[in-house]
Amino acid sequence: MRLTADTWVSAYITRLRLADIPAFVVQRGDSTAGAVLVKLNTLDGRACAYQRSFDLMSGERKWMVLVEGDEAKVDASVAKQRGFDPDLWVIEVESRDGRHLLGEAGLE
Repeated sequence: MRLTADTWVSAYITRLRLADIPAFVVQRGDSTAGAVLVKLNTLDGRACAYQRSFDLMSGERKWMVLVEGDEAKVDASVAKQRGFDPDLWVIEVESRDGRHLLGEAGLE
């Protein structure tokens, strides 16, 4: 059984908070089937955005880098994605050391 988007987002935000990693929902998407994009802000002017995609080699769903670099560049890419998909969830994680917990058990 696959989790709804809002259930996954709630669980992810909770896990981040339990690890003392600040995170918040920037854009709320479709509660059932909306895609999720995670922006990691390292608070030094740089950022990285992750999206879930299928790994063509393994066929598994994995978190992959959509764009990284200057925060303004990442924000522009996120805004563009939001323009394509109004059902998109955008989560911003703030971590100076780059911790985002994506790929850990239960968050694949």
